[in-house]
Amino acid sequence: DVLLHDRVEESAQQEDGSYDFTALFSNTGEMISAADLAIVNQEVIIGGEGLGISGYPAFNAPYAIGDALAAAGFDIICHGTNHALDKGKTGVLNCIQFWRTNYPQIGILGIHDSQEDRDSLYIYEKNGIRVAVLNYTYGTNGISLPAGMPYAVDLLEEEQVVEDIRRAEEAADFTIVCPHWGTEYRLTSDASQEKWTRIFAENGADLVLGTHPHVIEPIEWVTDEASEHEMLVYYSLGNFVNWTSGTGEGVANRMVGGMAEVTITKNDHGEVEIADYGVKPMISHVASGPEGVTTYFLEDYPEELAEENEIVSQDPEFSREYCVNLCDSIWGDLWKAE
Repeated sequence: DVLLHDRVEESAQQEDGSYDFTALFSNTGEMISAADLAIVNQEVIIGGEGLGISGYPAFNAPYAIGDALAAAGFDIICHGTNHALDKGKTGVLNCIQFWRTNYPQIGILGIHDSQEDRDSLYIYEKNGIRVAVLNYTYGTNGISLPAGMPYAVDLLEEEQVVEDIRRAEEAADFTIVCPHWGTEYRLTSDASQEKWTRIFAENGADLVLGTHPHVIEPIEWVTDEASEHEMLVYYSLGNFVNWTSGTGEGVANRMVGGMAEVTITKNDHGEVEIADYGVKPMISHVASGPEGVTTYFLEDYPEELAEENEIVSQDPEFSREYCVNLCDSIWGDLWKAE
């Protein structure tokens, strides 16, 4: 989750009032751009400065975050989140127009300005492998879909999700589902996630990349008993970047995120399968002042830097060792595998 709290936006504001979010991705961009297909969850609608830049609870981001995401090398932006309608119909339309005008090559998922757009599948093709990607959210914080726009946000509605996955399975070799789901700050999956995992697996999805809890959750293989189809699930990858205003126990958990690394290949039978997978832990490093917020891979994050992370004033438990222990407890040795 690219979660733009007030202090993250303040760190990106320039002397002339404009914004530059390049610093957020300065330590991770090389790996992002190296991927054939890089996907990110943009938690906050990009409605532009005209709608007023705001943080929690009703977020709105300047267009400059889109420029930074594109420059970092992301190929797909997931906008299907509980904050998709924070700025209503105008926010959604502004966001879509920004991407379509400036970066038409980037896939924008989860929000739509027409039924035709909603009904079109996003399929990425490389080396003769076709990958379909779907994005849904559990809800929109109680905000109703705009009048006359039942297609505005992709919601986790079973009949629609099943139809979409089946269409994807027919059109592509591999299907990725990116659900915005689960319980905030919970380090394990909940009943709703388990229910949707079964639905995804039963209908043939191959990989699930979950967001919304703002902390990391387990990674596991799930097998549909009827078909024996196997699906890899990342229940929650946590935050890519954030600077929560929360204090106390558990806040340190929100500073740890994960970058899923999945390699797919075509086997001797012509079937596309997961050849390798892992996860790289990331740490949100926050400090006051211009460009003081960025993200480091845990392996590149020394204890001395952790001690300077201003989140320590909000949760004294935070340290590099704390982050390592959290990754060990949730992911075991998977995050250490080369």
